[in-house]
Amino acid sequence: MIIEIDFNSEEAIYVQLCNQIILGIATSQFNEGEQLPSVRQLADTIGINMHTVNKAYSILQQEGFIKIDRRRGAIIAVDINKLQALQEAQDELAVVLARAICKGIDRDDIHDLVDKIYDHYLGK
Repeated sequence: MIIEIDFNSEEAIYVQLCNQIILGIATSQFNEGEQLPSVRQLADTIGINMHTVNKAYSILQQEGFIKIDRRRGAIIAVDINKLQALQEAQDELAVVLARAICKGIDRDDIHDLVDKIYDHYLGK
């Protein structure tokens, strides 16, 4: 598992960790049923506090990307609730698009970018 944390980023480390795991799921780097490292293992590997990893795992569990099993630890288990996922994507995309519009990025550029990213996750 390759997790890249930018310690110079303004983005919180737990957010970066969540995003890296979500990107790993989207690109099939992590698969359904796969066990993630323990909180302690991941914290030691990355060189961060265990509470930071615990916070990331808690958020991923709340968002339906992992399940926490007392015996096996954190396991990739994507909760497929398409309507809820679409609403969440819409809410997040609304802000991203508003920022793009403010910066003068047009509709065609946005569409091309979305297609490129989507194709990347599908391995095209």
